[in-house]
Amino acid sequence: MPKGYIIVRMTVTDPDTYRDYAAMASEAMRQYGCKPLVRGGRHEALEGEARPRNVVLEFDSYEAARAYYFSPEYQAAIAKRRPAGIGEVVLVEGAD
Repeated sequence: MPKGYIIVRMTVTDPDTYRDYAAMASEAMRQYGCKPLVRGGRHEALEGEARPRNVVLEFDSYEAARAYYFSPEYQAAIAKRRPAGIGEVVLVEGAD
């Protein structure tokens, strides 16, 4: 079964509030079997516009990643994050 990935590209506008979001999101990740592959770090725009915060989360399946995203725990974290950053979040199914 292919793995599921959530890819986040974010520009943080309120670091203190975003830090609170990250703590809430980390707890939800633990609950839903997430393996963070990328959480920030050095980056370089090779094509197009880049954002300064990049995250790649791995789950056992597309469905597991979707369950995490729509969980009550992560939805509460999203409510905290929305005023603290601007960006994109994409759910992707991995290759077999």
